[in-house]
Amino acid sequence: MIAVVLLLLALAAQSSAKPLSSEDIDKQLLAEKYLHRFYGLPSGLQGRRTSSNFLQAKIKEMQKFFKLEVTGTLDDNTLAVMKEPRCGVPDIGEYNHFPRHLKWENNNVTFRIVNYTPDLKKADVDKAIRRALNVWADVTPLTFKKLYKGNADIMISFGSKEHGDYNPFDGPDGLLAHAYPPGQGIGGDTHFDEDEHWTKDSSAYNLYIVAAHELGHALGMSHSTDPGALMYPIYTYTTGYPLAEDDIEGIQALYGPNPNPKKVKPRPDAPKKCDPELTFDAVTELRGETIIFKDRYYWRIHPQMVEPELTLIKSTWPSIPKKVDAAYENPEKDLVMIFSGIQMWALNGYNLVDGYPKYIHKLGLPKSIRKIDAAVHIKDTGKTLLFTDEDYWSYDEATGTMDSGYPRSIEEDFPGMEDEVDAAAYHYGYLYFFHEHLQYEYSYNSKKVIRIQRANSILNC
Repeated sequence: MIAVVLLLLALAAQSSAKPLSSEDIDKQLLAEKYLHRFYGLPSGLQGRRTSSNFLQAKIKEMQKFFKLEVTGTLDDNTLAVMKEPRCGVPDIGEYNHFPRHLKWENNNVTFRIVNYTPDLKKADVDKAIRRALNVWADVTPLTFKKLYKGNADIMISFGSKEHGDYNPFDGPDGLLAHAYPPGQGIGGDTHFDEDEHWTKDSSAYNLYIVAAHELGHALGMSHSTDPGALMYPIYTYTTGYPLAEDDIEGIQALYGPNPNPKKVKPRPDAPKKCDPELTFDAVTELRGETIIFKDRYYWRIHPQMVEPELTLIKSTWPSIPKKVDAAYENPEKDLVMIFSGIQMWALNGYNLVDGYPKYIHKLGLPKSIRKIDAAVHIKDTGKTLLFTDEDYWSYDEATGTMDSGYPRSIEEDFPGMEDEVDAAAYHYGYLYFFHEHLQYEYSYNSKKVIRIQRANSILNC
């Protein structure tokens, strides 16, 4: 608490305009606690200037890790990440105390489940832990033997608050679990917060996903800065194979590859927003925000956010496919339509509308159309344009029917454009077409392209 008080005094001294509000104090307390736990912010700092400088340096370190804009200030993006449910292992400092490259010397590792959560059947807990261990066994020479009594290399347990290791949990949400790196005594032990609700689906915190992450720590893995990696510190529900290339490279650097390799398809790395060859799958507005879909992810751009926020689609909408072909917002109906293959979903805000998915042919498209490449709503006309291969259709939102005379040629009706569209958006009389790594700014009234730039210019690149 001494450090917190000094930090607050330092901040107050720097600002002569007005004293800190209770909200500002809460933010500072959250940041100090977070940075102390995960980034080694020293406690008991002496001196206002030293305290303020340490805080700023640690904020920058955290922002760099999560690929946020490095400002050294507690902006909205930084505070939002600090509030996310996550792993309790620090992001830097080699677990605060331990040397690099800790690993089990024997590839035959034992584990024991000391107690069980009442949230799940014992058989479901056993299955989740075994699946989580197999994730790592599939790509290494490691084998795992279950013990039913005595000491195992990895002791797995559920507990709440202070649970025996002087590393307390914090109640519901926040810290979900933590694990210790390989070694004697507490080394390898893996603890889950019993104050969380553990599930085998997406309804709360999925035990298998959290266990696979924590057992990575128990095998010697540290946190990854890749949002697509299993070892990324923020919890994200996902389906399919959990390891990314970054995870596989990390674990094989410790133990080597599996001598009898199984066929695994790693999750692709998270897209890099300033990659000059970056392409988009779909773009839409959502209540004043811009949502850009790419592979399993989407970027969220908000007018009050300095940096776009990258998130897995499945972490927000578990029932939507992990690949989106097209999307558009109808602000009059307060709906966002999502297209994937021959199906479509409707969102009201971030909530899925009942009765979906439906088939895209309900819109009046012929059965020969198997996917929509791009979609955009023209607010001025009440029409929605649907792009398929080299053609496009016009859908009347008021009548719920396709306009006659369609499909028409993209190339003929939008001179200067390519003959195919990957994604589209509309703002104040201008259409923004995305094709491959380019963005075309098209004047809807003048019927011409007025500017071409890289697609990711929309992401501040």
